[in-house]
Amino acid sequence: MVINMRNNNIFLSLYKDYAQYIESGLLPPGSKLPSEHELSAVYETTRETVRKGLNLLAQNGYIHKVKGKGSFVLEKSRLKFPISGLVSYKELSKALGKPSRTLVYAVEQIPAGEVIGKELKCRPDQRVWKVIRAREIDGERVILDIDYLNAKVVDHLNPEIAADSIYAYLEQELQLKISYAEKVITVESVNERDAAYMDLGDDRHVVAVRGYVHLEDTTLFQYSESRHRLDKFQFVDFARRTSLTD
Repeated sequence: MVINMRNNNIFLSLYKDYAQYIESGLLPPGSKLPSEHELSAVYETTRETVRKGLNLLAQNGYIHKVKGKGSFVLEKSRLKFPISGLVSYKELSKALGKPSRTLVYAVEQIPAGEVIGKELKCRPDQRVWKVIRAREIDGERVILDIDYLNAKVVDHLNPEIAADSIYAYLEQELQLKISYAEKVITVESVNERDAAYMDLGDDRHVVAVRGYVHLEDTTLFQYSESRHRLDKFQFVDFARRTSLTD
């Protein structure tokens, strides 16, 4: 294993290194991590700093810490669709490990109108970007993404950016810091747009994930609706019990 020490925050270096080892399969489920003492020596830091990195791995579902025994790698499937994470499709498609591509159907700037203005908490005459994309996996269009982005925050978009990664463009080119999102998940009947842009077969329902995405300064800049074919995805989260009493 090659230790990444470029990050000034050593506990984050430890977290990123071991998250990569686990995701790549270098550390399979059930593997035991080195002890806190051993990791302290490898990373040339204190056990308290090592503990922070291990706690972050545990909080994100990579490991389970057993008192008196150590830290063990948990099963973390690559084919499940995360609920709690905030990742771009480009990042997610790498984790899915299947052939995929993005089909761009629309990139246009329009007035928000009453409905989208309410979702984005902006005036109806505020200009927004409307982006429609289908995600094709194994030759089938199984996800339909409809995104609305406030043009006051995102002043430029084009089909090339939409086909690659809007989040990569926002973070790398515009230097925006995307921070968090609220998500609402429902099962809904197929509509005309679903039928036009997705390969649904006999399915009459889709899973709709609506997201409200904020920058680091809490600015709401994106409202999205991501519609998924029922038979292709499991929507999963990782929960760790925290006692509310002593």
